[in-house]
This record gives sequence, structure tokens and C-alpha cells, in this order.
Amino acid sequence: MTSKLAVVGAGLMGAGIAQVAARAGWEVALIDTTDAALARGLAGVERSWAKFVAKGALAEEDAEAARARITTGTDLDAVAGADLVVEAVFEQLEVKQAVFRALDGLVGDDTVLASNTSAIPITKLAAVTGRPERVVGTHFFSPVPMMALCELVRGLKTSDETLAAARAFAESTGKTCVVVERDVAGFVTTRLIAALVVEAVKLYESGVASAEDIDLACRLGFGHAMGPLATADLTGIDVLLHATENIHGETRDPKFAAPELMRRMVDAGDLGRKTGRGFYPHPS
Repeated sequence: MTSKLAVVGAGLMGAGIAQVAARAGWEVALIDTTDAALARGLAGVERSWAKFVAKGALAEEDAEAARARITTGTDLDAVAGADLVVEAVFEQLEVKQAVFRALDGLVGDDTVLASNTSAIPITKLAAVTGRPERVVGTHFFSPVPMMALCELVRGLKTSDETLAAARAFAESTGKTCVVVERDVAGFVTTRLIAALVVEAVKLYESGVASAEDIDLACRLGFGHAMGPLATADLTGIDVLLHATENIHGETRDPKFAAPELMRRMVDAGDLGRKTGRGFYPHPS
């Protein structure tokens, strides 16, 4: 029997999760609030598949078959019948909680509810449902088709069965999983990258070194594939700002306090690759 997945949110992450799941054989319902958002998400998926086909990493007929497994819609009722639902909406607690409240009344008792949040405690999302044991974190990484990791996060009441189902889903899409056993804000990966990015921005902001040299130091000195400021541009400076704010709000740890420069860059719309400028220029 074909497994059914619903993804709520057709942005970069949601569309990417839908893409890898469809390629793995899942029937996917991709849901967003507007047809325009869905069209943008599908366009990104098509561009990604076209690149894989051009490189010989994916057969054209396999791409077409995967595309046929994705349906789209603006009605949240489309989650009915899903074995697993992944929420991938804006990284704000109240927005995500509203989605989980709605999902709770639309899915079956056995459906797993997962969040792609990078920093918000899963227990806070699970608490607004009547099934906290069926809620889990499935934190994929961007770009989803290229990144091998999925961070699984156990909320305070997440059951072993739910965690196992989340692992089976992530591994079916080709991901390697790490498990966060204690539901701290930012989990493992976001806490690490947030602390590094915050310090890198402070060094750059205060004129200690250029963005290029800070990143070069991390690549050559620590063996990182990409420096922290280049990573911020790739991820989205606004996304990392929200993540650091969520962690700082939860922990009050000063090392997660966002530097003023990050806030001003977001105010100015310099968000990284997606806007053409961040810590580096990104010509289109």
C-alpha cells in the first residue's frame, strides 16, 4: 500500500520535502494558503528535477512519475487520510501552533504530526493538540534534495512508535537521522550554527576580519565545507535571525542574542542568496 504524506507549507523547505518524498514513492499532498505560493513551490521542484535529469542523476521518466505523485491545494482538509503530516510554515510559534490545532481535528488517530521547525520546542507544538504522543520534530536541511541529514526531535511526550515512524519516513527519502532526546530550543544543529553565526557576525560587524577571511578560517582551520557567513546567506539571514531569537527567548543565553547587523540586514531586505545580497553579493 502506498504511503500518504501531507506537507503544509510550499516554501523552500516544504516543497523540498514534498520533492524527496515523491521521488521515494510517497503520494504527497502539498498544501499552502494561495495558488501562487503552490505554483512557486512546484516551479522550484521542477527546476531541481531538471538539474538532476541534466546531470544524469535522475531519469526523465522517473521525474515525471514523481511529479505525478504530488497533488496541490489550498484546503487543509487535504490532510485527511495522510499517514504523516509535515508542517513547514513560517518559523513562528503562534503560526505553527495554529496549524497544529487545525490538524488535530482533521487527521486520523494514528497519523503522525511532524514539524520541520529548526528551533521551536516540539513540546510547545504538541501541547495544543490532543495527541502529544503523536507529535515529533523532523528537521530537514536546505536544500532538502541535496542535504543528507534529518534531525529527529522527541518532545516530552513523543512516543517511541512516533519517533520510529518519523525515522522510517526520513530514511525512506534517503536521509541519515540524528535523534535529539531532550527537547531544548534549537535542538543540536541550530544551536551550534546559531552560536557560530552570531559570533562570526560580531567579528565582521566590529571590523575584526572580512566576511571572506572569517569563512576561509572556518573552512581551512576547522574543515567546514562552508563558512558561517556563507551558510547564513544560503539559509537566509531572516531564517537564522528567527532561530536565534527563538533560542534566546527560551534560554536567555547571551551567546544567542542576535547582533544588530543581522537585524538591520533583515530590515533592509538583504537576506542572502534569495534576495541577491547578504554578507556576499549573489548576482542572479
